[in-house]
Amino acid sequence: MLGLIQRVSRASVTVEEKEVGRIDQGILLLLGIEKNDSQAAADKLLDKLLGYRIFADEQGKMNCNVQQIGGGILVVSQFTLAADTRKGTRPGFSTAAPPALAEELYDYFVSRLRERHSPVATGIFAANMQVSLINDGPVTFMLQAD
Repeated sequence: MLGLIQRVSRASVTVEEKEVGRIDQGILLLLGIEKNDSQAAADKLLDKLLGYRIFADEQGKMNCNVQQIGGGILVVSQFTLAADTRKGTRPGFSTAAPPALAEELYDYFVSRLRERHSPVATGIFAANMQVSLINDGPVTFMLQAD
């Protein structure tokens, strides 16, 4: 399971010209699910996401996590993160989870996240989404559930 996280001042996701999710300061998580992923992988990524220290403390150092600053998390399913880009000039998706498994794990991840953190906003799984954000820093990291 892959999570591209961006520290944001604000972020939103729109589907068919309707805003479906929005946060102010916090993390935009683009979530990629691979075919060998499981609920255990989702739990590991969730622990890493909530504990990852990417927000400034009083001295300006990245020592605070999203929970410590009371930030929001916007989760957007991102099928293309699971692409195999090692060869050629066209991505391959043989490593991506099939849609039914990906949606099950996405729903599981969001449910567990909402049990442990607030506020949480989401996009719509498998929809054509437009994501807007102000990346604070810019600060962007790739998290993996290894």
